Amino acid sequence: MLRQTFIHARGVGPTTERRLWIGGVHSWEVFLERISSGGLPDRRLLGIVPVVRDSEKALAAGRIEFFSEALPSSDQWRLYPDFVERAAFVDIETTGLTAGWDKITVIGLFDGDRFRAFVRGRNLDRFPDVAAQYALLVTYNGATFDLPFLRSEFPRLRVRAHLDLRYPLKRLGYSGGLKEVEREVGIRRPAGLRDLDGFDAVRLWHEYERGRRNALETLLEYTRLDVENLVPLANRVSREMPRTIGAPVIGQARGCPVGDVRPRVPDCGDC
Repeated sequence: MLRQTFIHARGVGPTTERRLWIGGVHSWEVFLERISSGGLPDRRLLGIVPVVRDSEKALAAGRIEFFSEALPSSDQWRLYPDFVERAAFVDIETTGLTAGWDKITVIGLFDGDRFRAFVRGRNLDRFPDVAAQYALLVTYNGATFDLPFLRSEFPRLRVRAHLDLRYPLKRLGYSGGLKEVEREVGIRRPAGLRDLDGFDAVRLWHEYERGRRNALETLLEYTRLDVENLVPLANRVSREMPRTIGAPVIGQARGCPVGDVRPRVPDCGDC
């Protein structure tokens, strides 16, 4: 999607970008060809030539910050197709709702192949080093919940780019909490975990602290589903949002089809 993107250039808004697409300027390559041939529909766009050329270099070098810093927050979803191989899906469990006061208990991270669990009192402090290996962190409602907690817990945490799926999904008509959106798109959790929510996550942590070890196992399974189910939701956004904004057709993102994320046992070797 990034190769079809012009909205990150100063002075280009959704209307101008759509006008370029309608005029057959479907990519940076076509844009630069039109510049060379004098066939650009709006000569005022000559001013964004440096940004387009820099964009080609930044994408070739994998410099996601170039785009994440320039794209509007509502368009961070455009990063996903080109950086999905370097994306990590993240979700946290906490003792409450207030960052800086309540504590993170568990962090789940799924990179499309492997689920990792980071547990307070065991290996929670390893999360920043692991997260730094990924270019893009994908969450649901992370902008208002997960990231404030993570930055409070780890002040030096580096987040190169962040995609909060809540907002593009809302633009597509899917609203509510993660579990509500899952049900709406047809994702079904196993019966034993289907009715658990954030309050249960708090309860399970306190039960674990009181010595009930299988409470932690249940909590990790709950967290695993939270992160693995982000994959089909991200793929849905990647498929549907370009059509919504009238963008040219893009390649298919990696990942499982909606509802086909296979359950797997948490990697407790990381706990």
